[in-house]
Amino acid sequence: MKAQYGILRFAKYKGPEISHIEAHNERSKEKYASNPDVDLSRSKDNIHLISPGRKYRAEAERQIAEAGCRTRSDSVRVVETLITASPEFFSGKSLEHIQEYFSHALEFMEKYQARETMISAVVHMDEKTPHMHLCFVPLTQDKRLSAKEILGNKKKLTWWQDEFFKHMVEKYPELERGESASKTGRSHIPPRLFKEAVQLSTQREQIMQLMADTNPFNKKAKAEELELLLDIYMPGVEAMSTKLKSYDKLYEELLKEKAQLEESVATLSDEGFLRRLELKQTIKELDKLRKAVEGLPPELLQAAKSKTLNKNRQI
Repeated sequence: MKAQYGILRFAKYKGPEISHIEAHNERSKEKYASNPDVDLSRSKDNIHLISPGRKYRAEAERQIAEAGCRTRSDSVRVVETLITASPEFFSGKSLEHIQEYFSHALEFMEKYQARETMISAVVHMDEKTPHMHLCFVPLTQDKRLSAKEILGNKKKLTWWQDEFFKHMVEKYPELERGESASKTGRSHIPPRLFKEAVQLSTQREQIMQLMADTNPFNKKAKAEELELLLDIYMPGVEAMSTKLKSYDKLYEELLKEKAQLEESVATLSDEGFLRRLELKQTIKELDKLRKAVEGLPPELLQAAKSKTLNKNRQI
Protein backbone atom coordinates (compact mmCIF):
# COMPACT_ATOMS: atom_id res chain seq x y z
CA MET A 1 0.00 0.00 0.00
CA LYS A 2 1.26 3.47 -0.87
CA ALA A 3 2.18 5.86 1.93
CA GLN A 4 -0.63 8.21 2.92
CA TYR A 5 0.41 11.76 3.69
CA GLY A 6 -1.45 14.69 5.22
CA ILE A 7 -0.75 17.80 3.16
CA LEU A 8 -0.63 21.47 4.20
CA ARG A 9 0.44 24.30 1.87
CA PHE A 10 0.32 28.11 2.08
CA ALA A 11 0.06 30.79 -0.61
CA LYS A 12 0.09 34.58 -0.16
CA TYR A 13 -2.04 37.06 -2.10
CA LYS A 14 -1.76 40.85 -2.22
CA GLY A 15 -4.32 42.44 -4.54
CA PRO A 16 -6.25 41.73 -7.74
CA GLU A 17 -5.40 38.02 -7.62
CA ILE A 18 -7.59 37.69 -4.52
CA SER A 19 -10.70 37.88 -6.70
CA HIS A 20 -9.32 35.09 -8.88
CA ILE A 21 -8.87 32.66 -6.00
CA GLU A 22 -12.31 33.60 -4.72
CA ALA A 23 -13.86 32.77 -8.10
CA HIS A 24 -12.12 29.40 -8.03
CA ASN A 25 -12.82 28.54 -4.39
CA GLU A 26 -16.44 29.66 -4.37
CA ARG A 27 -17.22 28.25 -7.83
CA SER A 28 -18.65 31.58 -8.99
CA LYS A 29 -17.83 30.99 -12.66
CA GLU A 30 -19.97 29.02 -15.10
CA LYS A 31 -17.00 27.38 -16.78
CA TYR A 32 -13.45 26.48 -15.71
CA ALA A 33 -11.60 26.11 -19.00
CA SER A 34 -8.27 26.69 -17.23
CA ASN A 35 -8.97 23.85 -14.79
CA PRO A 36 -10.29 20.75 -16.57
CA ASP A 37 -10.32 18.83 -13.27
CA VAL A 38 -13.39 20.73 -12.06
CA ASP A 39 -16.60 18.73 -12.55
CA LEU A 40 -19.39 21.23 -11.92
CA SER A 41 -21.98 18.44 -11.81
CA ARG A 42 -20.38 17.38 -8.51
CA SER A 43 -20.05 20.90 -7.07
CA LYS A 44 -23.25 20.36 -5.07
CA ASP A 45 -21.17 18.07 -2.83
CA ASN A 46 -18.71 20.84 -1.93
CA ILE A 47 -18.78 21.67 1.78
CA HIS A 48 -18.40 25.06 3.46
CA LEU A 49 -16.98 24.74 6.96
CA ILE A 50 -16.76 28.55 7.03
CA SER A 51 -18.94 30.51 4.63
CA PRO A 52 -17.78 33.96 3.45
CA GLY A 53 -19.96 36.83 4.62
CA ARG A 54 -18.78 39.11 1.81
CA LYS A 55 -16.25 39.24 -1.01
CA TYR A 56 -12.76 38.07 0.04
CA ARG A 57 -11.06 41.40 -0.69
CA ALA A 58 -13.84 43.41 0.98
CA GLU A 59 -13.70 41.22 4.09
CA ALA A 60 -9.91 41.48 4.23
CA GLU A 61 -10.00 45.26 3.95
CA ARG A 62 -12.70 45.41 6.65
CA GLN A 63 -10.62 43.37 9.10
CA ILE A 64 -7.45 45.32 8.31
CA ALA A 65 -9.23 48.67 8.82
CA GLU A 66 -10.80 47.57 12.11
CA ALA A 67 -7.38 46.43 13.35
CA GLY A 68 -5.99 49.88 12.45
CA CYS A 69 -3.25 48.45 10.21
CA ARG A 70 -1.51 50.47 7.55
CA THR A 71 -1.05 48.78 4.20
CA ARG A 72 1.08 49.15 1.09
CA SER A 73 0.28 47.99 -2.43
CA ASP A 74 2.50 44.95 -1.82
CA SER A 75 1.02 44.03 1.58
CA VAL A 76 -0.23 40.45 1.83
CA ARG A 77 -3.94 40.72 2.56
CA VAL A 78 -5.02 37.09 2.27
CA VAL A 79 -3.28 33.79 2.99
CA GLU A 80 -4.71 30.69 1.37
CA THR A 81 -4.14 27.36 3.10
CA LEU A 82 -4.52 24.25 0.98
CA ILE A 83 -5.22 21.15 3.05
CA THR A 84 -5.59 17.66 1.61
CA ALA A 85 -4.07 14.17 1.76
CA SER A 86 -2.78 11.53 -0.61
CA PRO A 87 -5.55 10.24 -2.92
CA GLU A 88 -5.20 6.77 -1.35
CA PHE A 89 -6.24 8.19 2.03
CA PHE A 90 -9.67 9.21 0.71
CA SER A 91 -10.29 6.00 -1.23
CA GLY A 92 -13.50 4.33 -0.04
CA LYS A 93 -14.28 7.00 2.55
CA SER A 94 -17.82 8.38 2.82
CA LEU A 95 -18.66 12.06 2.45
CA GLU A 96 -19.18 12.21 6.22
CA HIS A 97 -15.73 10.77 6.97
CA ILE A 98 -14.09 13.12 4.48
CA GLN A 99 -15.80 16.09 6.13
CA GLU A 100 -14.54 14.88 9.53
CA TYR A 101 -10.97 14.93 8.20
CA PHE A 102 -11.22 18.55 7.12
CA SER A 103 -13.07 19.58 10.29
CA HIS A 104 -10.18 18.12 12.27
CA ALA A 105 -7.74 20.06 10.08
CA LEU A 106 -9.74 23.25 10.68
CA GLU A 107 -9.43 22.67 14.43
CA PHE A 108 -5.66 22.60 13.93
CA MET A 109 -5.66 25.95 12.12
CA GLU A 110 -7.82 27.50 14.83
CA LYS A 111 -5.14 26.64 17.40
CA TYR A 112 -2.76 29.12 15.77
CA GLN A 113 -4.93 31.54 13.77
CA ALA A 114 -7.98 33.30 15.20
CA ARG A 115 -11.28 32.06 13.78
CA GLU A 116 -12.49 35.63 13.25
CA THR A 117 -9.68 36.24 10.73
CA MET A 118 -10.86 33.34 8.55
CA ILE A 119 -12.80 34.40 5.47
CA SER A 120 -13.74 31.03 4.02
CA ALA A 121 -13.06 27.31 4.40
CA VAL A 122 -14.49 25.25 1.57
CA VAL A 123 -13.94 21.57 0.80
CA HIS A 124 -13.91 20.80 -2.92
CA MET A 125 -15.40 17.43 -3.77
CA ASP A 126 -15.69 18.20 -7.48
CA GLU A 127 -12.04 17.60 -8.39
CA LYS A 128 -9.92 14.43 -8.47
CA THR A 129 -8.84 14.56 -4.83
CA PRO A 130 -10.87 16.16 -2.01
CA HIS A 131 -9.12 19.25 -0.64
CA MET A 132 -9.90 22.34 1.42
CA HIS A 133 -9.13 25.98 0.61
CA LEU A 134 -8.98 27.95 3.86
CA CYS A 135 -8.43 31.70 3.41
CA PHE A 136 -7.60 34.06 6.26
CA VAL A 137 -6.38 37.59 6.83
CA PRO A 138 -2.82 37.35 8.26
CA LEU A 139 -3.48 39.34 11.44
CA THR A 140 -1.35 38.46 14.44
CA GLN A 141 -2.76 38.10 17.96
CA ASP A 142 -1.81 41.70 18.70
CA LYS A 143 -3.63 42.85 15.52
CA ARG A 144 -0.70 43.45 13.21
CA LEU A 145 -0.89 42.55 9.52
CA SER A 146 2.09 40.22 9.04
CA ALA A 147 2.01 37.14 6.84
CA LYS A 148 5.79 37.04 7.31
CA GLU A 149 5.47 36.58 11.06
CA ILE A 150 2.67 34.00 10.80
CA LEU A 151 4.21 31.86 8.06
CA GLY A 152 7.83 32.72 8.78
CA ASN A 153 10.89 31.34 7.03
CA LYS A 154 11.71 27.74 6.09
CA LYS A 155 12.22 26.85 9.75
CA LYS A 156 8.77 28.19 10.69
CA LEU A 157 7.17 26.42 7.71
CA THR A 158 8.76 23.17 8.88
CA TRP A 159 7.25 23.86 12.31
CA TRP A 160 3.82 24.24 10.70
CA GLN A 161 4.25 20.89 8.94
CA ASP A 162 5.41 19.19 12.15
CA GLU A 163 2.51 20.53 14.21
CA PHE A 164 -0.01 19.71 11.49
CA PHE A 165 1.21 16.11 11.38
CA LYS A 166 1.11 15.77 15.18
CA HIS A 167 -2.47 17.03 15.24
CA MET A 168 -3.75 14.94 12.35
CA VAL A 169 -2.06 11.68 13.33
CA GLU A 170 -3.87 11.70 16.70
CA LYS A 171 -7.10 10.89 14.86
CA TYR A 172 -5.64 9.35 11.71
CA PRO A 173 -2.67 7.16 12.76
CA GLU A 174 -2.36 5.77 9.22
CA LEU A 175 -0.97 9.11 8.04
CA GLU A 176 2.77 9.47 7.57
CA ARG A 177 5.00 12.53 7.84
CA GLY A 178 6.81 13.40 4.63
CA GLU A 179 10.19 15.11 4.69
CA SER A 180 9.96 18.88 4.68
CA ALA A 181 11.19 20.92 1.74
CA SER A 182 13.79 22.60 3.97
CA LYS A 183 15.35 19.20 4.77
CA THR A 184 15.28 17.70 1.29
CA GLY A 185 15.86 20.81 -0.80
CA ARG A 186 12.62 20.18 -2.65
CA SER A 187 10.34 23.05 -3.54
CA HIS A 188 6.61 22.74 -4.08
CA ILE A 189 5.46 23.64 -7.58
CA PRO A 190 1.77 24.60 -7.43
CA PRO A 191 -0.44 22.36 -9.64
CA ARG A 192 -2.13 25.55 -10.83
CA LEU A 193 1.03 26.45 -12.79
CA PHE A 194 0.81 23.26 -14.82
CA LYS A 195 -2.85 23.91 -15.59
CA GLU A 196 -1.95 27.44 -16.72
CA ALA A 197 0.81 26.01 -18.93
CA VAL A 198 -1.63 23.59 -20.58
CA GLN A 199 -4.02 26.47 -21.21
CA LEU A 200 -1.25 28.60 -22.78
CA SER A 201 -0.19 25.73 -25.04
CA THR A 202 -3.78 25.27 -26.20
CA GLN A 203 -4.15 28.99 -26.87
CA ARG A 204 -0.87 29.02 -28.80
CA GLU A 205 -2.08 26.17 -31.02
CA GLN A 206 -5.35 28.00 -31.66
CA ILE A 207 -3.50 31.18 -32.64
CA MET A 208 -1.07 29.35 -34.94
CA GLN A 209 -3.95 27.51 -36.63
CA LEU A 210 -5.85 30.75 -37.06
CA MET A 211 -2.84 32.41 -38.68
CA ALA A 212 -2.40 29.41 -40.99
CA ASP A 213 -6.05 29.57 -42.06
CA THR A 214 -5.95 33.29 -42.90
CA ASN A 215 -6.25 34.23 -46.58
CA PRO A 216 -7.12 37.41 -48.56
CA PHE A 217 -10.83 36.58 -48.47
CA ASN A 218 -11.19 36.16 -44.69
CA LYS A 219 -8.32 38.39 -43.54
CA LYS A 220 -10.47 41.01 -41.78
CA ALA A 221 -12.59 38.51 -39.85
CA LYS A 222 -9.56 36.42 -38.92
CA ALA A 223 -7.67 39.54 -37.79
CA GLU A 224 -10.42 40.41 -35.31
CA GLU A 225 -10.46 36.84 -33.97
CA LEU A 226 -6.66 36.83 -33.72
CA GLU A 227 -6.68 40.09 -31.77
CA LEU A 228 -9.10 38.66 -29.22
CA LEU A 229 -6.94 35.56 -28.72
CA LEU A 230 -3.74 37.60 -28.41
CA ASP A 231 -5.39 39.81 -25.77
CA ILE A 232 -5.75 36.69 -23.63
CA TYR A 233 -2.59 34.83 -24.60
CA MET A 234 0.18 37.45 -24.37
CA PRO A 235 -0.66 38.67 -20.81
CA GLY A 236 -0.82 35.02 -19.77
CA VAL A 237 2.66 34.40 -21.16
CA GLU A 238 4.03 37.46 -19.35
CA ALA A 239 2.41 36.41 -16.06
CA MET A 240 3.79 32.87 -16.36
CA SER A 241 7.27 34.18 -17.19
CA THR A 242 7.22 36.32 -14.04
CA LYS A 243 6.15 33.38 -11.88
CA LEU A 244 8.84 31.10 -13.30
CA LYS A 245 11.62 33.60 -12.50
CA SER A 246 11.21 32.67 -8.83
CA TYR A 247 12.29 29.12 -9.75
CA ASP A 248 15.45 30.09 -11.66
CA LYS A 249 17.76 29.61 -8.67
CA LEU A 250 16.09 26.33 -7.73
CA TYR A 251 16.46 25.09 -11.32
CA GLU A 252 20.21 25.75 -11.34
CA GLU A 253 20.62 24.05 -7.96
CA LEU A 254 18.71 20.98 -9.12
CA LEU A 255 20.81 20.69 -12.28
CA LYS A 256 24.00 20.94 -10.22
CA GLU A 257 22.87 18.30 -7.70
CA LYS A 258 21.73 15.97 -10.49
CA ALA A 259 25.14 16.28 -12.20
CA GLN A 260 26.93 15.47 -8.93
CA LEU A 261 24.77 12.37 -8.37
CA GLU A 262 25.34 11.16 -11.92
CA GLU A 263 29.10 11.49 -11.47
CA SER A 264 28.95 9.03 -8.55
CA VAL A 265 26.16 6.83 -9.93
CA ALA A 266 28.20 3.65 -9.45
CA THR A 267 28.32 4.13 -5.68
CA LEU A 268 24.87 5.59 -5.03
CA SER A 269 22.77 4.26 -2.17
CA ASP A 270 19.08 3.41 -2.61
CA GLU A 271 18.26 6.85 -1.20
CA GLY A 272 20.63 8.43 -3.72
CA PHE A 273 18.96 6.67 -6.62
CA LEU A 274 15.53 7.81 -5.42
CA ARG A 275 16.78 11.38 -5.09
CA ARG A 276 18.23 11.20 -8.61
CA LEU A 277 14.87 10.08 -10.00
CA GLU A 278 13.10 12.84 -8.07
CA LEU A 279 15.51 15.46 -9.42
CA LYS A 280 14.98 14.27 -13.00
CA GLN A 281 11.20 14.51 -12.55
CA THR A 282 11.29 18.00 -11.02
CA ILE A 283 13.65 19.26 -13.73
CA LYS A 284 11.38 17.74 -16.36
CA GLU A 285 8.38 19.52 -14.83
CA LEU A 286 10.18 22.88 -14.76
CA ASP A 287 11.31 22.36 -18.38
CA LYS A 288 7.69 21.74 -19.33
CA LEU A 289 6.64 24.99 -17.68
CA ARG A 290 9.45 26.94 -19.35
CA LYS A 291 8.48 25.53 -22.74
CA ALA A 292 5.07 27.13 -22.34
CA VAL A 293 6.57 30.64 -22.45
CA GLU A 294 9.97 30.29 -24.16
CA GLY A 295 10.80 29.98 -27.84
CA LEU A 296 7.64 31.62 -29.12
CA PRO A 297 7.34 31.28 -32.93
CA PRO A 298 8.57 34.44 -34.75
CA GLU A 299 5.29 34.76 -36.63
CA LEU A 300 3.36 34.81 -33.34
CA LEU A 301 5.63 37.52 -31.91
CA GLN A 302 5.23 39.50 -35.13
CA ALA A 303 1.45 39.23 -34.88
CA ALA A 304 1.54 40.52 -31.29
CA LYS A 305 3.90 43.34 -32.32
CA SER A 306 1.64 44.34 -35.23
CA LYS A 307 -1.38 44.37 -32.94
CA THR A 308 0.43 46.69 -30.50
CA LEU A 309 1.47 49.04 -33.29
CA ASN A 310 -2.09 49.20 -34.62
CA LYS A 311 -3.40 50.06 -31.15
CA ASN A 312 -0.79 52.82 -30.76
CA ARG A 313 -1.79 54.31 -34.11
CA GLN A 314 -5.45 54.35 -33.03
CA ILE A 315 -4.52 56.19 -29.84
